[in-house]
Amino acid sequence: MAQQKQYTADQIQVLEGLEPVRKRPGMYIGSTGVEGLHHLVWEIVDNGIDEALAGYATHVQVEMLADGGIKVMDDGRGIPVDIHPKTGKSTVETVLTVLHAGGKFGGGGYKVSGGLHGVGLSVVNALSTKLIVDVYREGKAYHQEYERGVPVADLKPSGKAPADRPHGTDITFYPDATIFIETQTLNYDTIIDHLRHGAYLTKGIRTSIYNEKTGQKYSFYFEGGIRSYVHHLNVGKEPVDEDIFYVDKQVKESQVEIAMQYTDSFTETIKQFANNVVNPEGGSHLTGFRTALTRVVNDYARKQGLLKEKEENLSGEDCREGLTAVILVKLPDPQFEGQTKGKLGNPEVRGYVEQVMNEYFGYYLEEHPAVAKKIVGKALLAARARKAARAARDNIIRKGVLDGASMPGKLADCSSKDPSNSELYLVEGDSAGGSAKTGRDSKTQAIMPLRGKVLNVERARLDRMLGNAEILNLIKAMGVGIGDSFSLDGLRYHRVIIMTDADVDGSHIATLLLTFFFRYMKDVIDAGHIYLAKPPLFELVRQGRKNSVFIYDEAELETSLDDIIAKRKAEGLKVNPEDERYKQAGFIEQKRYKGLGEMDAEQLFDTTMNPEKRVLIQVKVEDAERADAIFNKLMGSEVELRKNFIQTNAKFVKDLDI
Repeated sequence: MAQQKQYTADQIQVLEGLEPVRKRPGMYIGSTGVEGLHHLVWEIVDNGIDEALAGYATHVQVEMLADGGIKVMDDGRGIPVDIHPKTGKSTVETVLTVLHAGGKFGGGGYKVSGGLHGVGLSVVNALSTKLIVDVYREGKAYHQEYERGVPVADLKPSGKAPADRPHGTDITFYPDATIFIETQTLNYDTIIDHLRHGAYLTKGIRTSIYNEKTGQKYSFYFEGGIRSYVHHLNVGKEPVDEDIFYVDKQVKESQVEIAMQYTDSFTETIKQFANNVVNPEGGSHLTGFRTALTRVVNDYARKQGLLKEKEENLSGEDCREGLTAVILVKLPDPQFEGQTKGKLGNPEVRGYVEQVMNEYFGYYLEEHPAVAKKIVGKALLAARARKAARAARDNIIRKGVLDGASMPGKLADCSSKDPSNSELYLVEGDSAGGSAKTGRDSKTQAIMPLRGKVLNVERARLDRMLGNAEILNLIKAMGVGIGDSFSLDGLRYHRVIIMTDADVDGSHIATLLLTFFFRYMKDVIDAGHIYLAKPPLFELVRQGRKNSVFIYDEAELETSLDDIIAKRKAEGLKVNPEDERYKQAGFIEQKRYKGLGEMDAEQLFDTTMNPEKRVLIQVKVEDAERADAIFNKLMGSEVELRKNFIQTNAKFVKDLDI
């Protein structure tokens, strides 16, 4: 391990000031919603990860404080405390108050780093009502506090460093409620996932979290690195072979590390990272990987005679069916698109990844002929299914987009041709579908009844899906196409609303539909177009009044009855404590609905479809990796996983209707 004195004030370069951050926070953290709030934590955690990448830290810990603060600790070298030559202030204060001041620009502080601009600490400071920094260097402790980015006092010595941590940095901050208006509450599970990734991607580091309010603790350490990550991603899937392909090679000043394994799944799962920063939009490393993978599989297939001379090459999509891969590149000067680092732009990295994959995955296939034959065989099956699906799709996808040509006969379309004003209700059962058609606003609301259970697409390729009437009707109605012909531009309804009964069967149908959208139309979810309708569970009927009171869940029922009974008592009305609660509240009947079909057209519209009264739940994928695991667990072929999930979560289910 290098000596700590190598990290000094001279390695901190100042580029520009801090003023713009509070005025335009979204430019620096993506948004001021829940994602941006968590981005503050990532900025500090990733500084600790960078210390580990440089070989100086072994542990990064997050504490969720009971008073709403967040404390992030690492055992790295500690921020330099000496006076910075350009600012005349302590280097700690320089890093915390000057935008683009960091140890990641000069090359002396870090060889590789995830922090592109070094804006992390200063941005967190600017967007916090209070920030406390404690630095430990050479056994000494230093302390400073800030309010909305302004130092309360200079950095001062504060005694000795902890005996078990002679060097490191602690940052405690409180998000500013005037910036993060939506929420200042961080999600424990979201932080856990980020820390898990950090441990997977950095050999030899331990990450941990402690929730002071609940007492929850979690810690991660993975000896296998990204191989362990691939194993984690494939839980519940049947691997083609137990062996995980792995390579870790240096190319010039960069490092290319890849782990991958094929499974029986019909979808691909590829995670790409640059200097431990996830790049959800891909980039040059992903392009290089895909190009090389397709070339190597095709070359091997032709060399072994598995792909005949007259047969066309396997497509990239064919070669990646069922593939799970993690790509990690480390480079001295990463070029990301956007401050949130969604896409890697370094063009040279494509060549580096191609070079490594061409050579080492080629060796792997030659040395593992049985596995190679299974991989090629799976790709050939995928190719045949793709061709069958294309032929079927060409016959069924309607030519028009908004003119209603070739629409399913069971679809009661709306008259509006403006997608932004149009919504499609996917309704469980013909009975409820009939009520919805009668009660709807036909100008803007289209209705498509669903008969029985929709096909579970988690266990079906596209060619089989296109033979299923319900799925086929849904694809036609949506207007976006499917597979390689998918285009969000053709979406006919900007609100697609799943409306099912509030029982086990209804939940199952909703889950089947969500599985379809997640696997084959995820862009529709990501664009915010998928919703779940929430029909009422209870109707409270009043004496002599036409309008009933509708209640949407049991907690709301109890609260509403409490409020009404208390109000009646305050008004001096007679309340008999021996009566049932709904009678004490002045109602003559309390109905519980088990299905949409129990409501007439007027009730269904008023409670579940009227834009002024209805309750809609927008479907969002906050963590695609976790969503992928859940869909695989609940909808995949592994019965034991589903059984364990049910047994674990059964205690949380109340009043289950079977």
